[in-house]
Amino acid sequence: MIKPSLEIATLGNPILRQEAQPVTDITDKQLQQVIDTLLSTAKAASGVGIAAPQLSHSYRLFIICSHPNPRYPDAPLMEPIVMINPRLVSHSEEMVKGWEGCLSVPGVRGLVPRYQAIAVEYLDRQGQQHRQELTDFVARIFQHELDHLDGILFIDRVANSEDLVNIE
Repeated sequence: MIKPSLEIATLGNPILRQEAQPVTDITDKQLQQVIDTLLSTAKAASGVGIAAPQLSHSYRLFIICSHPNPRYPDAPLMEPIVMINPRLVSHSEEMVKGWEGCLSVPGVRGLVPRYQAIAVEYLDRQGQQHRQELTDFVARIFQHELDHLDGILFIDRVANSEDLVNIE
């Protein structure tokens, strides 16, 4: 079993503001180890998603792993999904504000506007292409994690400072 990495990059670490690099070799052993570490770290930290840059790896890769937990008690339960070189293909007109937090911005929550429904494409860890329609909370997770790959944090998306709260 891979030991989870709790060395999560936090606000101020420059990797969180850089654009991640596309994955070119899915069979690379180091990449596969990063995927395993992302999965175990998300679970250990009660995260519903985690992106490679949060563990200081510049890969266009993230995990969505929604499940009810202390941080998101109403999150839907789903099997973790590995998303490599993910793309937002289309989105609804409707945007919805919802509360978000981030393992890289501890102690802060923000009311963030996101598309309510999206269509996405990505490769899984075996290199198979997928296209999915995502809605509601899972669509929110995807958009949040995709932002990490572009050097954007949820705090950049809040409409005004009144939409940020300290939860510690």
